[in-house]
Amino acid sequence: MSGVSVLGVRHHGPGSARAVRAELERLRPDVILVEGPPEADSLVRLAPDLEPPVALLAHVPGSASSAAFWPFARFSPEWQAILYGVGAGVPVRFCDLPAAHTLAEPSEPAEPAPESAEESTRLDPIGALAHAAGYDDPERWWEDVVEHRGDTPFEVIAEAVAAVREGYVPAGREARREAYMRKTLRAAIKEGHGRIAVICGAWHVPALSGPLPPVKDDNAVLRGMPRVKAELTWVPWTYGRLAWWSGYGAGITSPGWYDHLFTAPDRPIERWLTGAAGVLRDEGLAVSPAHVIEASRLAHGLAALRGRPLAGLGEVTEAARAVLCEGDDLAVELIHRRLVVGDRLGLVTDGTPMVPLQRDLRDQQRKVRLKPEALDRELDLDLRKPLDLARSHLLHRLRLLGVGWGEPGEARGKGTFRETWRLRWEPEFDLALIERAALGTTVATAATRHARDRATGTPVPGPMPEGSPGPSGTAGGSPGSGGGPGGASQGGGSGGVSLAELTGLVEQCLLADLPEALPDVLAALSAKAALDTDVTRLMAALPAMVRAHRYGDVRGTSAEGLTVIVRSMLDRICVGLPVAVTRLDDEAAAGLLGHVDAVHTAMGLLDEGPGGPDHAGEPEQPGGGAASPRERWLATLLGLCGRQDLHGLVEGRLTRILLDAGEIDDAGDRMARAASRGESPARTAAWVEGFLSGGGLLLVHDPRLFGLVDEWLTGLGAEQFVEVLPLLRRTFGSFAVPERRAVGERVRQGGRAAEAAEPELDERRAGAAARTVLEILGSAHG
Repeated sequence: MSGVSVLGVRHHGPGSARAVRAELERLRPDVILVEGPPEADSLVRLAPDLEPPVALLAHVPGSASSAAFWPFARFSPEWQAILYGVGAGVPVRFCDLPAAHTLAEPSEPAEPAPESAEESTRLDPIGALAHAAGYDDPERWWEDVVEHRGDTPFEVIAEAVAAVREGYVPAGREARREAYMRKTLRAAIKEGHGRIAVICGAWHVPALSGPLPPVKDDNAVLRGMPRVKAELTWVPWTYGRLAWWSGYGAGITSPGWYDHLFTAPDRPIERWLTGAAGVLRDEGLAVSPAHVIEASRLAHGLAALRGRPLAGLGEVTEAARAVLCEGDDLAVELIHRRLVVGDRLGLVTDGTPMVPLQRDLRDQQRKVRLKPEALDRELDLDLRKPLDLARSHLLHRLRLLGVGWGEPGEARGKGTFRETWRLRWEPEFDLALIERAALGTTVATAATRHARDRATGTPVPGPMPEGSPGPSGTAGGSPGSGGGPGGASQGGGSGGVSLAELTGLVEQCLLADLPEALPDVLAALSAKAALDTDVTRLMAALPAMVRAHRYGDVRGTSAEGLTVIVRSMLDRICVGLPVAVTRLDDEAAAGLLGHVDAVHTAMGLLDEGPGGPDHAGEPEQPGGGAASPRERWLATLLGLCGRQDLHGLVEGRLTRILLDAGEIDDAGDRMARAASRGESPARTAAWVEGFLSGGGLLLVHDPRLFGLVDEWLTGLGAEQFVEVLPLLRRTFGSFAVPERRAVGERVRQGGRAAEAAEPELDERRAGAAARTVLEILGSAHG
């Protein structure tokens, strides 16, 4: 095969990329064969318009678990071969195993630890060559031998790998891949191409060079392979993803560094350290040109001492740490994140094959002026502004679809009109959109359909909405079957969806502005709530419903229909709570109080007073008018608070809630009864814990309550005090530091309270005041 040139490369190697480009310009081949899925041959023409890093995405339509990625950076040898072929008008074909077969194969377990030297060599041939050369770091050996040279010695690499592979017989997927590569090569020869260039991983060079095995042997290896329908497209990729190891060899620890070596072949060390200084200056650190000069000298000096042809990443990192960062590891980590790995996100053009849902998202991103970025970005929204409201709707719709481009955070400042998001685009989000394509052609219609399906329990494809949609798709030779975002679909009608999930779905629909989905979701919620008799589940679901009710005011979204459901759920809570609070142990009591506090907080969000929207159709009270939801709730708690069968923690907390709400004025008497000698110290301590769980300022400002607690504590015997000490530590430990300090000061001054009430009279100063008063009174009588 004198007309065939097999160029063995390391995937994503900048030295290999430059050498491949130069060798292709010298060879002037008739056809170029590149390692990759042949179904993507028609996508090669788009490469010049794409901005790497990008990846070929292969997926099985309708399947949420079969996907694979083949990533390319601009320093990838395969990418440079593609660009050369398209630019020179030379046909470019992919020659690896088709994705239709790759995705049909069962997923293989992660590579086990090598059990022999032969196994270790097969898994890491570069490591074997580095070890033979006396290097303990394969990355450093490859940099010295290939990346830092002006050219790549393809013949030497082929000879070295042939020696490493001596005696190795490929099997399984590896054998099928190499058999298909030879099949593609034979087809190119049969078509009459005289000069053929093959760009593949160096490991495969011996399998494609020299006399090829008989055709029948390769056909036997390929016979009977499973097959599925696979579709391919280009998607954006990130340098962060390139730093992940995969079976394709795409895992490189320093994609940003390799990108720099490829784009800055002249004086790369000086340019790199200048960029590192810029990163540090952006963070407010003082770094001068003198620092850069000294760091460059140090990096070159380290390389000379170590016998390296050029300073590598290790040397420049040590120089940056010592000179630019002055030993600060946090600054070094910043350089590593920004430059060594990098935050570059690729870009595909509108001419790239996309499902309508992807295209609509691109249109929406332009409309709301949100550009996908690989770097974390904080976004503060003011929902009173139309643009910010539209951004919020888009981000919430995507979260409902399982595309977690934005993660909500804690809003800065006060007011329900504020939202804070953390944005970060991941390549797998395109896969999630493809999986959801059957739900609708726009983000809004797809989110609406998805909400309806979840409410009714209809199985939905792809990731569950609240999970992290990060498919672990792999690339090229070893794609995993778990490439798509996983998640079990809800089945069996609405009965398979919990009440809490339905209330959360209502909240999501209002946040995402999906009015067409609300009727179905509310109907499912109403049916579920009517059949659910568990008070704790109703209490867990009610706060989300109340929050959803508020969105009608904050976002201008109609929340019609929520009032009836909220009132119905509250009624059943008020009826069932007296039974639910009986015979509780410590753990159950603490759990119930969490629900009580959440419902009590939610009641404060509802409109109060007769005539409001929450009182239509409610029974008249003896004094006229209808009771508000908050009034009904407080009446229920008031009826419970005097019962003798309550857990001390529950009774104490209810007493505090009613005191803060102004419903009782005998909290001192209630505490006195709880701390009486007839009660066990453990129950009293639980009562005090429940009562004070809202904060300790009451003990500072209410002398009677302070005196009751003080009298109870000082009256405990030694054994009783030891018994209740853990509860007391937990109670007082929950107070804020200023509260604890104020309570301690109150305790310290407690014995001198009477003296402080009657301070000693200063007759001299009082006399002056008395004379002034007499003069005023005299002038008044005069």
